[in-house]
Amino acid sequence: MNQNTISILAIDGPSGVGKGTVARVMAQKLGWHLLDSGAIYRAFALAVEARGVDIADKSALQKIAQTLDLEFKTEQGSELVSVFLEGGDVSKILRTEQTGEMASKVASVGVVRTALLKRQQDFAQAPGLVADGRDMGTVVFADAPFKVFLTASAQERAKRRLKQLQAQGTMGIMSQILAEVVARDERDCSRKNSPLKPADDALIIDTTELSIDKVIAQVSELIKA
Repeated sequence: MNQNTISILAIDGPSGVGKGTVARVMAQKLGWHLLDSGAIYRAFALAVEARGVDIADKSALQKIAQTLDLEFKTEQGSELVSVFLEGGDVSKILRTEQTGEMASKVASVGVVRTALLKRQQDFAQAPGLVADGRDMGTVVFADAPFKVFLTASAQERAKRRLKQLQAQGTMGIMSQILAEVVARDERDCSRKNSPLKPADDALIIDTTELSIDKVIAQVSELIKA
């Protein structure tokens, strides 16, 4: 794969900033492929948990990462992407707080990131790719012509997560969610391998006070320019 010959929009940022929605809408507008790298790490975390592997066992983690049986499927007319792990639909459990926490922990392991790197880069196919994650613009697609880093206050992101849980019929405690958001940020930003940070040439957008439409408008302007 030669990243230089394919148009790539890399969208990075912490959880709760609207990356997934912006990436999906931009992919639809541009007619490009979509990569949700977070789903890959979450699915990997589920595979690790299902096998009862200790995350300190780097050799076992590497083996799982190299042989991960993962498939993304989209239905005609639907905005949702279904994720299949070893043949089973894990779309719902993939988005739980527990899976997100586990994914954040295993993502800090160097051999895991290395093993999953090529898998993510293989998503770059013509006519283009919108890649959503935490190190898309700094590591996975460092040569991408378009890079965006979305951010928002921890308080606002915790509030958004609470609304999501309530919409799913699940109860949540604001103080607990906020603590989890802060802890995950600290883990993602301070990890040794591919820490969460904006690429030097990324457009940084604070979404705290912005609607999704306004964020998409700014990203669209970047592509046009």
